[in-house]
Amino acid sequence: MFRDLHFAIQKISKGLALLTIAGGSLCAQQWENVGGVQNVSAGGSGYNNLVIDNSGNYYLSYYDVSVAKGSVQKFNGSSWSYLGGTAGVTTGIATYNSLSVSPNGNSIYYTNQLSYPGSGMEVRLFTGSLWSQLPNATDSAVNYQASAVSSDNIIFTYGSYGSGTVKRYFGGAWEQVGNSGFSGGAEFAEMVIGTNNMIYTCNVSGGLKVYQNSTDAGPLQDWSLVGGGAVDAASSGEQYNADIALDGTNTIYVAYVSNSGEGKKLNVKKFDGNSWIQVGNANFSDGKVQHIALAVTGSGTPYVVASRFENDNFLRNTVYKLDDSQNWIPFGGDFVSDGEAKYNDLAIDKSQNYLVLAYSDDTTKVKRISLNLNPQTCSNTDPGNNTGDIGCVSFMYRGQQVAYTTVRGADGKIWLQQNLGSTQVASSAADANSYGDLFQWGRWDDGHQLRNSQVVQAPSPNTPEGTGATGGGYIAGSPAWWAGFASGDTWTGVSVADVNASVGADPCKAIGADWKMPSQADWSALVGAEGISNPATAYNSSLKLPAGGYRSSGNGDFTFVGQRGYFWSSDTSSLGGKYLYIGSTIANPSAGAMRGQGSSVRCIKPTSSLSTSEIKLKNDVVGIYPNPTKGILMVKSDSGIDKVNIINAVGQRMNVQFSDNQINMTEFASGLYIVELKLKNGQIVSKKIIKD
Repeated sequence: MFRDLHFAIQKISKGLALLTIAGGSLCAQQWENVGGVQNVSAGGSGYNNLVIDNSGNYYLSYYDVSVAKGSVQKFNGSSWSYLGGTAGVTTGIATYNSLSVSPNGNSIYYTNQLSYPGSGMEVRLFTGSLWSQLPNATDSAVNYQASAVSSDNIIFTYGSYGSGTVKRYFGGAWEQVGNSGFSGGAEFAEMVIGTNNMIYTCNVSGGLKVYQNSTDAGPLQDWSLVGGGAVDAASSGEQYNADIALDGTNTIYVAYVSNSGEGKKLNVKKFDGNSWIQVGNANFSDGKVQHIALAVTGSGTPYVVASRFENDNFLRNTVYKLDDSQNWIPFGGDFVSDGEAKYNDLAIDKSQNYLVLAYSDDTTKVKRISLNLNPQTCSNTDPGNNTGDIGCVSFMYRGQQVAYTTVRGADGKIWLQQNLGSTQVASSAADANSYGDLFQWGRWDDGHQLRNSQVVQAPSPNTPEGTGATGGGYIAGSPAWWAGFASGDTWTGVSVADVNASVGADPCKAIGADWKMPSQADWSALVGAEGISNPATAYNSSLKLPAGGYRSSGNGDFTFVGQRGYFWSSDTSSLGGKYLYIGSTIANPSAGAMRGQGSSVRCIKPTSSLSTSEIKLKNDVVGIYPNPTKGILMVKSDSGIDKVNIINAVGQRMNVQFSDNQINMTEFASGLYIVELKLKNGQIVSKKIIKD
C-alpha cells in the first residue's frame, strides 16, 4: 500500500502485524493506487511513459490536456510532484513523446514532437532541480519516437524521420548511429539498450521487426535484423502497437497484436539466440486488444498488459502473467481499470519488487501490485530446534502484508532470515534484492528507511518526538540525527505511542510482541556460534547476512554496498549506536556509529511465546463495522474497551467520540483511517477503516 500509510500503521501497538480482525486481513497481489491518489494527472491525458530507476523512484510523462503540453511527474516513495516544479515542460502540444532515465538515476531525458507550426524532436534533460533543453535531435517532422540511456549515460533517440533513424548525443552534438532508413519507418517505435551495450529497436513495418546495433556504431555500421526476418505478422495502427523488453541476461522479449491465427489478439515471443520462440500460449487474450505494454523481471518473468477491443468491457485493461503450466492468466483480477484504459505502460520496480502500471482513463492513473510471496502461503510456523531449520512469519510492513523466512541460528535463537525491507533471502552476499532498507538508529517504519527516501534536515526537537515533521525523510547533514544522544536512550518502544525524547520505536515490534531489535550481546553470541568473520562467512551462515552497505549521516550517500554489512543493535555507544560490522577480514559486534547512519535491521525472537495462529484466534472476538462507513462505527468485543484512538493516513491522532460501543466519525473527511482499540484485557487491536 502507499507510503503515506507507513507512519500511521506503525502507531498500532504490539501484535498489530499478526491480527486478523473481523475479516480485516489484507490480501496480497491486489492493485493499489501509487501514492494513494486515484488521478495522477490534473485532467485528461494520453501517451503515457513510465520508467523506474534502480532506487525505486517512479517517473511518468504524459500529454497533459490541462495545459496542452507534455508534463513529467516523479513519485519519490511517498507522493507525486511535477519534475521541475510545474506542469507543462514542452514548447507546445506534445502528443508523441518518450521518457528515459540514466542507469544511476541522476539524469532524466524527455523527448517530444515539436508541435505545429514547428517540426522536429525536442530533447530535454533534468538534473538536480531544473530542466535544460538540448539541441533538437532532428528538425524533420517526427511523430513516433523512443529513447534509452546507455550504461555510460549517453542518450539515444529513435524516430520515424528518415524512414527510421537512431542518434546519440555526444560531445554536445547529435551523431547518427548506424544507417538511416533501416526499419522502413518507425511506426510504434520502441528501443532498449542492454548491459551488453547493444541497442535493440522494435517497430511494425511489414510485420513486427527487431533490429540491433552497438552503442558505439558509426553511421556506416548497418543495423541487422534480429532472427533474420520478421518476428511475426502483426497488426498496426494508432493503438495496435508493440513493445520490447530485456531480462537480466539481455534476452529479448516482444509483445504485439498478432494478425495471424485468430487475429488481433495478444502474443508474446522471445529470442533464444537463434530464432523467435513462443512464450506461453499463442493469441491468448480474450478477444481483440489494443494498447500493448510489456515488462520483464531480471530473472526473465514477463508481464504484459492490453486493453480489450470488444463491445463488452470495451477498452478495460488486463495484466497477464504466466502460470506454472506456462499459460497466460490475468494477474490481480480480470480487469485493472474501471473504465476505458488507453496508452498503457508497464514497468518493474526492482527496488521494492512491484509491477507498476500507468494508463489513461480520462486522467492518468498509476497502480502497482506486489510481486512478493503471497503471505497466505505462509504457515506462521517457527523453525525447528536444529540450526538452519526454517519457518516463516507474516506481518505488516510498509502498509502491506508480507511473509518473511525465519531461521534457527546456531545460537539457538529464532531470527529473520531476511533484512527488513528485503524481497527475498539472500542468494549471494551481493544480492541486491536481499539488502532491504537502511534505518537510522532509533527510527521506525515511517518511510525514511527506503533507499530512495529524500534527504531532509534535522527536525526540532531532534529526537524521536520530532520525526513526524520530516515526512519520512532521511535526516542528514549537521546537526546529525539525534545529535544530543545519551547512553540511557533506548530503541525499544513497542509502538510510536511509546516514543519520547529518549525512546525510539523498535521496528521489529511490527512482527509481534516477542520480536525485537538484537542487542550487542545477541550479535556477539551469534557471530561466535556461526563463525562469522567476513562477508562470505556471513552469507554462508544460517542467517544469510548480505553486504547491504550503509547510508551516510552527512549527505545520505551510499557506501560499500555489495561489499560490507552493517546491522544495528539496540545498544548505545559513545558515537551514538552499536552495530555489527562485517568487513573484509573482521566481524565486529561492538562497532559504533553516528545514529544518523543508515544501516540494515535484522530482527530476533529470543523467547518462546504464543504462536502467530494463537494470537490471531485470540483477537477474532473483536468486530468493527460497517466498513466502509458513512460515519458511525459499531464495535463488538468480548472484552471491555478501555480506550479508542483513530489515526489518519498521515499519522495524525484524531479526536473521536466513543459511547455505547459506537465510534462517531461523521465529521471526518473521506479517506483511510486506523482504528485502534485498547481492551481491558490488555490487548491492543487495530483495523483499517474507509470513511466514505
